Order: sequence, then structure tokens, then C-alpha cells
Amino acid sequence: MHIWTVANQKGGVGKTTTTVAMGGLLADAGQKTLLIDLDPQGSMTSYFGYDPDELEHSAFDLFVRDGPLTVGSVRELLLPTSHDNLRLLPASTALATLDRRNAGRSGLGLVILRALQLMQLDYRYALIDTPPQLGICMVNALAACELLLIPVQTEFLALKGLERMLHTLDMVGHSLRHGVKHLIVPTMFDRRTRVSEQVCAHLRKQYPGQLWRSHIPVDTVLRRASKEGRTPSQLDASARSVLAYRVLLGVVEPAYPFGMAPLAAEQPHV
Repeated sequence: MHIWTVANQKGGVGKTTTTVAMGGLLADAGQKTLLIDLDPQGSMTSYFGYDPDELEHSAFDLFVRDGPLTVGSVRELLLPTSHDNLRLLPASTALATLDRRNAGRSGLGLVILRALQLMQLDYRYALIDTPPQLGICMVNALAACELLLIPVQTEFLALKGLERMLHTLDMVGHSLRHGVKHLIVPTMFDRRTRVSEQVCAHLRKQYPGQLWRSHIPVDTVLRRASKEGRTPSQLDASARSVLAYRVLLGVVEPAYPFGMAPLAAEQPHV
């Protein structure tokens, strides 16, 4: 199983959209994919039509369960989505209480990794959406993943969130005693504004070895897909944002079967 986490310590940068769009493209390609919502706000859970305030079972159950996890205990938490190849481990607002109720308790940093290890025969990919602050959920998402995608809205206010995220990544990597491979993904790029161009230029200068050299454009298809509870590629496979996510997927997963160029250097620069 390949496990990817999508994270940034700033909200509104496109984390949930990126998680759903990438997961949807993998599912389109016939890959059984698990989406995991670890954000107490439950944006991805709401995306697919579930209410994080009303769910009886959610990812929260994994952290408070008595006794060992089993394949069956994880499977019973999963919900269907708009795509046959996508399943959702939903969030509930109770996730917000984890840090307070477990203060001083050790051993909670690998809960998600252990749950996913039980799911290895069920899913080829797992993609994790995260809250915008450091805590048990974020630590679990970083400890579990082999690749971290960091969406950064192409506005100057988003750069502080990126700095905090990279600092957190250093801290968690030190604790794990290994680094986490990561890629910065410019999002919400609007070529009509000078700000988007300026932010991308700043990112190229400051993070040349960590940056995807293209971008995800502003696109109403992404908003419409969220409103309808479908993946962007289900709504419009030829939309410019979907094509951009295809290119990104070809960079992070060279085995992606749509024939996109696997080398970042071959992608259009911003």
C-alpha cells in the first residue's frame, strides 16, 4: 500500500480538494483507494455527503478502541463514496478532543499506520487529509505516510503556513528518526493576478528542490464537484484543474497509467 498525506498548517489552501482529486484519479485508473479524513472539521467527510457531527462511527474510534485493532474493526468504519473504487474513513468532530483527553498518554502516534497495515490487501493507495494544526491527528498522518504533499495557495499569506508546516516536518522527522519525502504543490493559481506569479517565483527561489514546478489553477469545476459530492474527474475529466492533477500524479507516481511524463522537469513552469 502506498500512503500519501496532504497537509499544511493553514486552512483553505486546497488540502481536501487535492486529496479527493488525486484519489479520484487513482480510482478512475482502477486502483482501490482509501481516503482518510483526520480533520475534526470533517471537510472531506462533508464533501461526500456525511455529517461529521452525526456519524456514529469514525476515525475517532481507532484512537479510543479497547483491545487490538483487527481488519474487521477497521472495515466496519469505512463508508462508500461517489466512486466504486473509493472508500472513506470519515472524521467526526470528536477528533478535536483527542489531544485534551490523551494528554501525557504515549503510543498514539502510530494508530493510523497500524490500521492501514491491516488494510494492505484491500487497498493499493491510502490518502490522508489532515487538520491545519499540529496534534495527534497530524502526527499520525505524518508518521504513516511515505509521501507528503503540501498544497500552498498562491497568495503571500499562505507562505507562513508553509513555513510552519516545514518546521513541523523537521520536528516530526527528528522524532521518527527519518525524513518524510515531501513536495510543495502551488494551488489556486490565477494567471490574471500578479500575486500568483510572484508567489510562485518566491517558491522557486526558496524551495527549488522541494517544489512541483507547475500549479493547480483556479477552476470552478473543483467547487462544483464539491457541491455535488463527486470527484473532479467524475464531473469533468477534461477540466484544466483535473488535467493539472493528472500531471501532478504522473510526477509523484510514475506508474500512473495515463502516460503523463514522470519527470518534474518536463512539466510547464510557472
